Amino acid sequence: MQAPRTARPTTASDSGGTRRDLLAAAVAAALVATAVLVGRYIEDHYGTLHVNWPPLYARWYPHVGPGTPAAVCVAVLVVAYGPVVAARLRWRLLLPAVWGASAAWTFSLALVDGWQQGVAGRLTTSYEYLTVIGRFGDVGATLRDFTRHILLHSPGHWPPHVAGHPPAATLTFVGLDRIGLGGGAWAGVWCVTVGTTAAVAVLVAVRALADERTARRAAPFLVLAPGAVWVGTSADGYFAAVAAWSLALLAVAATRGSRTAALGSGLLFGLTCYLSYGLTLIAVVGAAVLVVARTARPLPLFLVGAAVVPVAFTLAGFNWWEAYRLLTERYYEGAGGVRPYGYWVWANLACTVLIVGLATAAGLRRVPGQVLRARGEPAGRLATVVLGAALALLAADLSGMSKAETERIWLPFGVWLLAATALLPERWRRGWLTAQAVLALLVNHLLFTGW
Repeated sequence: MQAPRTARPTTASDSGGTRRDLLAAAVAAALVATAVLVGRYIEDHYGTLHVNWPPLYARWYPHVGPGTPAAVCVAVLVVAYGPVVAARLRWRLLLPAVWGASAAWTFSLALVDGWQQGVAGRLTTSYEYLTVIGRFGDVGATLRDFTRHILLHSPGHWPPHVAGHPPAATLTFVGLDRIGLGGGAWAGVWCVTVGTTAAVAVLVAVRALADERTARRAAPFLVLAPGAVWVGTSADGYFAAVAAWSLALLAVAATRGSRTAALGSGLLFGLTCYLSYGLTLIAVVGAAVLVVARTARPLPLFLVGAAVVPVAFTLAGFNWWEAYRLLTERYYEGAGGVRPYGYWVWANLACTVLIVGLATAAGLRRVPGQVLRARGEPAGRLATVVLGAALALLAADLSGMSKAETERIWLPFGVWLLAATALLPERWRRGWLTAQAVLALLVNHLLFTGW
């Protein structure tokens, strides 16, 4: 069932609303500052956080690089012309334009660290997927044996990222290697190229569930996402895109009755669950999509599609539930079990501020009101989906299985929180865009981020 459309989203633009937006941003900034100061104290005195620049997995490293001029230029162009271009460009041209601009922003930020450190070498460290490509000569045998190497004390145990994810994550890079695109450079380019399509997926979903004008308002903010610092280049950016397209296709299926979209949505959701254990929580956002569209019609075909990847891996000999149980055991064998829950349960949210930005914090301030007051209007429908993403993120936080490193792990949830920027008043949009760009530039130039 297609949700009714109206000409304009309901957004408050009065001075009181703007003051509350600024207050929300100030609270978010204070949360980050508190997490930095408290985290520094805990790490200096107890050494239990296992990060060099809490709350981020990063180290203090002021620097510039070859990507600096490009990053500044992209930021200036998007701030100056992004809102106008997003409002006027034909929709079919806007989508590739957003993808191209998002890729330019992400690549330029990655290149602040140089080609080798920023792109080609990111996925080749001892923690990463590419170090085990040679162990997948016989994929079937490796999958059947996968769970035996998860625990830290097991012989030939997997490195952290391989052990910490279902094998579809590693198999992606095995597949690239098999078709002649092996090595860190191709892996990095893959993650950025695919990862930046998440912005397009969110636009497709918002247009289907709310309206086109609301989607256009969010477009510049999806381009200048501070989370681009970690999309370039982290496999989690790729995971975020797969999850985002699953939800976008679900939104299309729910509003247009497309059976192909429903099946495709389920297929990508199944893949998402075999890329990262924690992304099963994307189902919460999917439920919000169906609530907004007021239909469950896509579910049968969605479930058929969602079964394909799990059945294939199960028949190949990989047991998802056993692997997750062993991963939980490994988590408490190592740094994850040592890191104090009492700090990370709120400091994780400070990491979230750094990937979605202060503009998103201001937009999120408006979400509860829109859900309550404008449920049938575009802004209310958008707010409901954003609320679903926020609830999924909070569930991940409270689980205790995400203590630190959430600046990359939660990218799949953060990209949906960014859509809340569509609720901000028109007159302040360039100011908020500037705040987003400055945050990303500062993080990337003052810190050397890990993973």
